[in-house]
Amino acid sequence: MASNTKLNRIPPEYQPISMWGYFGYGILFQIPIIGWIFLIIFALSAGNINLRNFARSQFCLMIIWLVLFLISATSGLMVSMLHGVFPGTF
Repeated sequence: MASNTKLNRIPPEYQPISMWGYFGYGILFQIPIIGWIFLIIFALSAGNINLRNFARSQFCLMIIWLVLFLISATSGLMVSMLHGVFPGTF
């Protein structure tokens, strides 16, 4: 009962998100295109500070994965091109 009254005194923008809330938002943000749009919207304008910070962390993670993908794709392309220029060396 005491914890319920403490939660009622917290302003709405600071209300904690439940574990299932984080789980659901994590799944939502991983949906291609639509989830990424929601991710950007929540990262920029969510009313809840916790949700906004979670969306920003997921956005940073998405950017890191994108950079790693581009590096691996580019290096694979470079090896492929070098294999065409210098056949039999790789």
